[in-house]
Amino acid sequence: MEVPVIDLEPYLKFTGRSGCGSDSKRDPIEPACKPNGELEYSPDLKSLCEEVAQSLKQTGALVVRDPRCPAEVNDRFLDMMETYFEKPNDFKRQQERPHLHYQVCPHLHYQVGVTPEGVELPRAAVDQDMQMKIQDVPEEYRPHIPVGADPKWRYMWRVGPRPLETRFKELNSDPVVPEGFPEWADTMDGWGSMMISTVEVVAEMAGIGFGLSKDSFTSLMQQGPHVLAPTGSDLSRHGKEGIVFAGYHYDLNFLTIHGRSRFPGLYIWLRNGQKVEVRVPIGCLLIQAGKQLEWLTGGDCRSGMHEVVVTTRTLAAIEAARQAGKSLWRVSSTVFGHIASDAILQPLGHFAKSPLAQNYPPICAGDFVELELAAINLKGKQDGVLNLENGNCEQQTVG
Repeated sequence: MEVPVIDLEPYLKFTGRSGCGSDSKRDPIEPACKPNGELEYSPDLKSLCEEVAQSLKQTGALVVRDPRCPAEVNDRFLDMMETYFEKPNDFKRQQERPHLHYQVCPHLHYQVGVTPEGVELPRAAVDQDMQMKIQDVPEEYRPHIPVGADPKWRYMWRVGPRPLETRFKELNSDPVVPEGFPEWADTMDGWGSMMISTVEVVAEMAGIGFGLSKDSFTSLMQQGPHVLAPTGSDLSRHGKEGIVFAGYHYDLNFLTIHGRSRFPGLYIWLRNGQKVEVRVPIGCLLIQAGKQLEWLTGGDCRSGMHEVVVTTRTLAAIEAARQAGKSLWRVSSTVFGHIASDAILQPLGHFAKSPLAQNYPPICAGDFVELELAAINLKGKQDGVLNLENGNCEQQTVG
């Protein structure tokens, strides 16, 4: 099974968000209203939404084409991030802010600015249960078991507004902008906002496709802690076959979106256990299901497992870039779309009646994120696990 490519244009036209110019018209398949005032979508449009939902359920991912996110904008973003990551480590560490945190949680590190390589710890490196499950995977589909932290840098840039009143209010701090990059803020804000807009459309379509209201997910995303978080991996140092840049893991957020990378190497695992190399066509974006979506669907969707590793195709791209005199930094164009920190994660609508719903008790999204970050070493030095017995959320120390 391949990850499907879905064109968002019909839905965008219908909702008046196609961005195709002032002369573009709304899709003629205008929905009628039911007696209760709810919209009734045309069969074609509803089928498209169901395809989005089923892809998230069956594969944990989908590739979308959004005309509002042109490839040249992604290229400008990649160009700037390549220039940044090529700077000396001492320069990059000037943007490191490990002391910035949420007021309620004084050890929640690395949520703005740069995270150096060797800090992010993939879940499989500390989760013994996950390691045991990996050993049971057939060899042809088996992921690499991480032996330590990932050898990649990451830059965190907040996207969108934050709530004025929140139990997880971040410290009032200025955005971290490196010197010598006058285009930084506009480039980061522009590309980050474009990709969050795509996530919102996919979330609407997924809601409709799952038989929920179209705003079931997006209403929970309002003023969420969305973050543009590109990674940088130095292929001149780590460009050997089998090197793992991002160890086997899932994303803790709601939906993750990636622009097309210039170097291949991303693998995902489908619901049936099959390992698939993701190939994103030019002008398209990759969407992946995160743990918060799993929670809201009561396990009907599962957070997608994935890893980034140097392969023979990566080596070929490295050689082509070297011959052309281009950058040898692999940059991921990544945005994490989140549920708002003060919102409650719990199975929605008919998902609450699922036999698996009891495995997803109510929990504040901010508490959930805090505990997940503890487990990947971005919060202090303790390893963390989720203790959700009777719906309570507590921190436990491992070992």
